[in-house]
Amino acid sequence: MGIFFTGFIIFLGLIILITGIFTVKQQTAAVIERFGKFNSIRNSGLQFKIPVFDKIAGRLNLKIQQLDVIVETKTKDDVFVRLKISVQFQVIKMKVYDAFYKLENPQDQITSYVFDVVRAEVPKMKLDDVFERKDDIANAVKLELNDAMIDYGYDIIKTLVTDIDPDVQVKAAMNRINASEREKVAAEYEAEAERIKIVAKARAEAESKRLQGQGIADQRREIARGLEESVDVLNNVGINSQEASALIVVTQHYDTLQSLGEETDTNLILLPNSPQAGSDMLNNMIASFVASNQIGEKMKEQNKVKGIASTAKKAKPKRQNPPMDDDEYRSEE
Repeated sequence: MGIFFTGFIIFLGLIILITGIFTVKQQTAAVIERFGKFNSIRNSGLQFKIPVFDKIAGRLNLKIQQLDVIVETKTKDDVFVRLKISVQFQVIKMKVYDAFYKLENPQDQITSYVFDVVRAEVPKMKLDDVFERKDDIANAVKLELNDAMIDYGYDIIKTLVTDIDPDVQVKAAMNRINASEREKVAAEYEAEAERIKIVAKARAEAESKRLQGQGIADQRREIARGLEESVDVLNNVGINSQEASALIVVTQHYDTLQSLGEETDTNLILLPNSPQAGSDMLNNMIASFVASNQIGEKMKEQNKVKGIASTAKKAKPKRQNPPMDDDEYRSEE
């Protein structure tokens, strides 16, 4: 009988020992109640409670947690937009009692404050401002949550606006506007490039014409110099200038005919190209030279006569003799 009683006491003690010992994980706090009343807060490690009298009322996670809240609201320019607000919060280690007993559901409390702040701030902004000032929205949410949740034992670490999603039609319109702007800029650049090409081409053509004209002038200068030398050579052998010029023209005429005969695919036609064309050209040139010489001689004689008359008229006022009567003046003439 004594042995049975002793075994029962040992078994009961083991049961009490096993049920009284518990562990608390790292970054976790356990709330202990005795007869339904708060008794103590146990932190991480091996802990002991009185069986039957004490019980674990709950455990709180002391890690940083994140709550994503999606809010749909309207902007100042009457565009409906959905915002995703990420709230990072943590239970304050020194205020575990408040966090456990003051709030039944802290996530719902945080969500309500996020809705309230976002729907108060976003309607003051236009859609473009919402994208540009999302940090202002996040800071306003954080400030409001800190003031409200600090009394409940929660610390708001960070709030982020992680997504801004306008209506599908609004996004399509924004994409069209953006595409139109880019097409406009592209058209301006293309027009500028085309203008630069036209200006460069015009400058190149102008430079080409200038060089071409300079080349033609140099060519004609050299041709004239060569003709002058040819005429001088012919004059040295007793051929006058007219005959020398005619001979050179006839020679060039036949040189041209020879060069045309060497080309098989040429489409050039030289008129006139009959055998007597050279002699006719020579006769015409001689006749023109003779006529031009005659006209030149007549112009020289006329200019000489005019020059003598003008010289006499200019010399009359220089007479220093005393005035004479009409008869004397006539006899003097």
